[in-house]
Amino acid sequence: MYCTEEAKFLVDALNKKGLKIATAESCTGGLISGAITAVSGASAVFDGSICSYANEVKAEKLGVPQKVLDGVGAVSSQTAAHMAKGAIKLFGADIAVAVTGIAGPGGGTPKKPVGTVYIAVSKGNEVWVRRYNFSGSRETVRYKTVLAALNLAIMMI
Repeated sequence: MYCTEEAKFLVDALNKKGLKIATAESCTGGLISGAITAVSGASAVFDGSICSYANEVKAEKLGVPQKVLDGVGAVSSQTAAHMAKGAIKLFGADIAVAVTGIAGPGGGTPKKPVGTVYIAVSKGNEVWVRRYNFSGSRETVRYKTVLAALNLAIMMI
């Protein structure tokens, strides 16, 4: 992932406020942390990331309850929220962004078609979760997810 204007803006805003960020990524596989760390000076604001592609990692490392994964599934608002909260706890960050979704081309269902993505941002006791329905190729869905996640994090600051 290359450095985007959104990533530059996020790093600058975090620096100005003295905040640290962490990420928990599933469908993007580290692209959000890659975009952030592509910005010079990101080390002052970026604590770390976890690529939680497997449900076991979501449960064991981020504290997503197994009943949530078994009930509503990995691609859900509840899972995204737990992932964001878990990343804050895991890294000791002030803010965390988490993503989980179906990038495709396979894996979709009628209720959760390809392009369904949940993005959560957590700061303090606040958690925002948004559902997106992106279109396009796997690469396009992942890229749109990165941009939406960065923008949602900017809004939370």
